[in-house]
Amino acid sequence: MFNRLFVPMFHRILDTIDAGLDEGGIDATLPDGTHRVLGGRAPGPIPIVSVHRWRALTRLVTGGSIGWYRGWRDGDWSSPDPVPLFDLFMRNRVPLGRTARSGGPARLAARAWHAMRRNTPRRAQENIEAHYDLGNDFYREWLDASLTYSSAMFAGELGGEETLEAGQQRKLAAILARTGASAGDEVLEIGCGWGSFAAVASAAGVRVRGLTLSTEQQAFVHARALPGVTVALADYRDEQGRYDAVASIEMVEAVGQEYWPAYLDTIARVLKPGGRAALQFISIADDVFPAYADSVDFIQRYVFPGGMLLSTERFRVLAEERGLVWTDHHAFGPNYAETLRCWRERFDHAVTEGRLPTRLDASFVRLWRYYLMYCEGGFRGGGIDVAQVTLVKR
Repeated sequence: MFNRLFVPMFHRILDTIDAGLDEGGIDATLPDGTHRVLGGRAPGPIPIVSVHRWRALTRLVTGGSIGWYRGWRDGDWSSPDPVPLFDLFMRNRVPLGRTARSGGPARLAARAWHAMRRNTPRRAQENIEAHYDLGNDFYREWLDASLTYSSAMFAGELGGEETLEAGQQRKLAAILARTGASAGDEVLEIGCGWGSFAAVASAAGVRVRGLTLSTEQQAFVHARALPGVTVALADYRDEQGRYDAVASIEMVEAVGQEYWPAYLDTIARVLKPGGRAALQFISIADDVFPAYADSVDFIQRYVFPGGMLLSTERFRVLAEERGLVWTDHHAFGPNYAETLRCWRERFDHAVTEGRLPTRLDASFVRLWRYYLMYCEGGFRGGGIDVAQVTLVKR
């Protein structure tokens, strides 16, 4: 009776996915043991997916990426390697349309939850604590030795012999060069992390005032006792100093579209005339930004409350309206996919060797492994990018 009544409906969902796969395909095994290939009409990844319960498809079409994660978490579907699947969804983002985005009551509930996490001055600290205060003893087990939690910039062929550490140091040096700061200058770093940029700048004789909302990060940077470096537990909106330059590495994703103007107002306010701001940021393609901004995805719900990727064009317009000239934009998205692959390998080793803090249970570990795979696939699919840009104050 179930098969007669409902299985045709699930195959119609699969038909919709099939029609939206312009590149690549899915090699699927279904709950009734049958096999079906979706797409496959043009080159692209062809992930293997086993759908163990039809509920996985219902969750996908009603809950989008949130529902798809819940299905994976609960064993509704599995794959020997989900990264190509996330790559596939991203590279077919336009023809798939809203197929993998939440709708109806699930969308409304997710938006209501997300609205309560908007980055007001009080809520911003809670959102940052939810992600960055998981513990320095957690992050140090799978980030590189500098504790740099942003995309590396590799030289040569990706996946080659260059280490993650070398790629991170190249990225940090590139940001410092963009600021134009030299010995004796003072740089404001908005979102200082665990101090990896401050360490590079300090070694060059540059003074740094770092801002963070993470008590764990503040304590770590204090303990490093870097010459010329101070760190404040403070919101960027409250900063009133004047600086030769500004650096901000993958912090603006924690701001939210509503507060992009305030973030850029701060940069314009604190920079001396002719001063330079060096930014590294993650963006999502403008062809899906309106749909992305109008919904809530897996990362916003489960990993980074209050987070939001940038629309490069929208953000650029806001910057230039504030007298910040947008120059030397350099995108290097494939480097982030490689960074995430490195992090996942290190994360898996830490799990296997029992090095993660015991307070983090098995469900947390599975969530974070999924998060790292989800992000890697997004960058491989090309709809998500990372870039550096220099903003020069007129």
